[in-house]
Order: sequence, then structure tokens, then C-alpha cells
Amino acid sequence: MFKDRVADAYKQIQDHICKGLVEVDGKAQFEEELWEREGGGGGRTRVMQHGNVIEKGGVNFSAVYGKLPESVKRSFKVENDEFFATGVSIVMHPENPFVPIIHMNIRYFEMDEQTRWFGGGIDLTPHYVIPTDARFFHYYLKQACDQFKAEFYPKFKALADDYFFIRHRNETRGIGGIFYDRLKPENTGLSYEEILDFSLAVGNTFLPVYTELIDRNRHTDYTESHKEWQYLRRSRYAEFNLVYDSGTKFGLETNGRIESILMSLPPTAKWHYNAQALPNSPEEETSNLLKKGIDWL
Repeated sequence: MFKDRVADAYKQIQDHICKGLVEVDGKAQFEEELWEREGGGGGRTRVMQHGNVIEKGGVNFSAVYGKLPESVKRSFKVENDEFFATGVSIVMHPENPFVPIIHMNIRYFEMDEQTRWFGGGIDLTPHYVIPTDARFFHYYLKQACDQFKAEFYPKFKALADDYFFIRHRNETRGIGGIFYDRLKPENTGLSYEEILDFSLAVGNTFLPVYTELIDRNRHTDYTESHKEWQYLRRSRYAEFNLVYDSGTKFGLETNGRIESILMSLPPTAKWHYNAQALPNSPEEETSNLLKKGIDWL
């Protein structure tokens, strides 16, 4: 069945990324936990901690099925309540403040032959925005998108700017990336097979792009004030995931595994009252770049 092929392909993506991250970190190993979901399905949670580069990170795979809660049915505007969902979700929180946080998610959702789609994306959250790194990241994503449709990158980049926006802070979570949802033949002009290929292409951007960003910045010296700014930026990341993130909401509303759902949260974050970046500081420069619509290319 098509959904089984998607799940198997996503498992291979998880394996490939985990192997590469262990190699680039050089110290940490993944701890794996296999879990089953009450109601149907389960997954493989893999977490690495206290590495040379990664302070805490997770690469999770899940394939779950069962009945949708009424709230999710209303949100999806569907009548049927039987569903299947599979995906890979990744968040990496590095030790060095000059190595960025990265998030990636690729997913497939199915209710029946007529109601099914792909979603996902990849985005970067630097504690300090380094323009050359931002341009490299967005150029790599554009190359992946252009293999399928020329309009994918600008469309999905704009969607990422809108989605990864912390409304109560009036700032973006980071420098964005690409974000897409409900991709199907009717709105892409591609077959489901081709959309699967695109989903896997997005998944395969993760390792080369993050390995490059790690190698560029892992040996950059930093001070305690840099770490304090990192903790502040992590707090904004946590706010977004707990208030706005649709994957977090879906997992909680469908009785998902709590430890896997909240894997995305940083190991340490701080909330200082009315924290402000100093004028003309690197922190202020980063704050000024946390806005929608920047053309990084």
C-alpha cells in the first residue's frame, strides 16, 4: 500500500540522518525508545544529548492510526474519522550559540483515497543571524525545490515566514525556510508519487545543510553573555512550539506520546523580565533580522 511505502521511506530517512549526526557530533549517541500509541500505531523516538555539538536533539519517526477527535475533524473540515499519519520530525539544539537551531518535519496524512496529502518543511533558528549562513541555507532549499516546480521555493518560503511567526512578540522564530501543507495532485500538478519524491528530497536536504553549518561555526569562541542570549532565543522557540505549533497541537489532541511531542523543547531556556538587546550590538543586529519577507538570495 502507498501509505506503507511512505512510512518505510521515512524510516530510512530517520536512519540516514541519525547516522550522519552521530558522525558529525563525534561524541553523542542516539538513545532509542520504541513506543506504541493507545488507539493504533507507534514510533521510534531517538534522542541525543551532551554531545560535542548537540546539547539536545531528537529525530523522531511515527506512524499512527485510529479515530480523529471531533476538534481535529472540524479543523480539517472532514466527515470521516479514520486516519493514518506518518512522519519524521527533527529538532536540534546545539551547545555553541553560533550554531543554529534547526527543525525539519516531513509528513503524510490519509483518511481515504480522496482525502490524503503531504506536508512538512525545514527552517533555521539562529541565535545569532549570520547572513552568509542564511544565504547558503536558503539557496540549498531553493535548489531542492527547483527540481520539482520553480514556484515551490518562493511560495513555500512565504508560507514559512507566515507560519514561523511569533505573533505576541511580533517577530519571526528565525530566518524561516520552507513550509507547505496539504500537497496533493489537485494543487501541485504532480502525482502522489512525485510529491513523495519531493517530500524525500526535503528530508535529504537536512544532513548536508546542517553538517555544513555545524562545521562553519562549531569552533567559534563564545562568552557567558553569548550563552545568555542563546537562552533568551531558546525561550522564544519554546513559546512558539507551545502556543502556535500545529504538530504539537495535533500530537496532544490525538493522544500522542508526550515525551516525543515535547522533544522539541530546549534543555535550558531563560525568561528575563523585559529583556532588551543593547544598541548597536550583535544581539540587536539579529533582532532586526527577525522579520518576514527578507530575500536571503
